[in-house]
Amino acid sequence: MMQRWARRVLMTLLTLAAILFVTMGLRWLVNPLGIAPDLGLALQSGLGLSSQIGDFSAFFMVLGLTLLAGLVTRQSTWFYPPAMLLLIAAAGRLVAWAAHDAAFAAQMIAFEVIVALLALAGARLAAEQT
Repeated sequence: MMQRWARRVLMTLLTLAAILFVTMGLRWLVNPLGIAPDLGLALQSGLGLSSQIGDFSAFFMVLGLTLLAGLVTRQSTWFYPPAMLLLIAAAGRLVAWAAHDAAFAAQMIAFEVIVALLALAGARLAAEQT
């Protein structure tokens, strides 16, 4: 059983992550030029721009909204989609580095893995409380 202070820290970190992800998703919708460089991207045009805005806004909004759903409902199942998205993104970055000559994105991978582990801890905590 997790200590009360540890639960608070976990819930606070997950709330901050959820807010960050929703904000990033909204930024892709309203100001893609402002957020693309934050992720090391140049905006494309035409169909590429449509893909960037659609895919990145969806990715970040799903991350944030499912974390928020888990925090509000305290149902463990809501924490698994963001954990999966983040771990698959981290694995994709490793494949990009190992197989496609991309830069090794250590900070991004570490952030994704840490937040995924926090989400899994949130799922476990939610399961214990039911």
